[in-house]
Amino acid sequence: MTFAFFLKRALPALALAALSFSAAAHGGDAHDHGGLLTGFLHPVTGLDHLAAMLAVGVWSAMTTKRLWVAPLSFAALLLAGALLAQAGISFPAIEPMIAVSMLVVGLLLAAQVKLPEAAGAVLVGAFALFHGAAHGQELAAGTALAGMVLGTAVLHAAGIAIGLGFQRAHRWLPRVAGGAVALMGLNMGWSLLAG
Repeated sequence: MTFAFFLKRALPALALAALSFSAAAHGGDAHDHGGLLTGFLHPVTGLDHLAAMLAVGVWSAMTTKRLWVAPLSFAALLLAGALLAQAGISFPAIEPMIAVSMLVVGLLLAAQVKLPEAAGAVLVGAFALFHGAAHGQELAAGTALAGMVLGTAVLHAAGIAIGLGFQRAHRWLPRVAGGAVALMGLNMGWSLLAG
């Protein structure tokens, strides 16, 4: 499959599939959500998490030499946030921080901002704590959390692949993708304020 084919055919189909799964990723309680597959699908089927995690991979591939540093930080601190939430640690403003993460990472991607790798890892890692707390409140411990980290790693890898493809594509493509993620963050934030 060529990258052009991916952009013209597969990406729109994946986007439509993601929209069909976009039922709230944060509804329910931990007793109903266990197992590796459930954990794997949790970040993939929530549109906010899907967009943020793909954007982290794309941004990392477009702006750093060690493109795995920020995604690895995100995945590790996602798990840490989930474990802390399951241990009873309360995180303030989880949903607003997820919206802010989408806005910030989307803007970083749209503007092609190059941060030092450590700074990028700390930034996305801080946001990952909130994404992890959201998941940790809903997933059972054990294999569900392992599935969540695996799903996140797959999304980051897909984002990195897209980002590497964007390097050979038109300069405006990553800017449009970043702008779309930032707008999703603004929309989510606005919905939270209005609700």
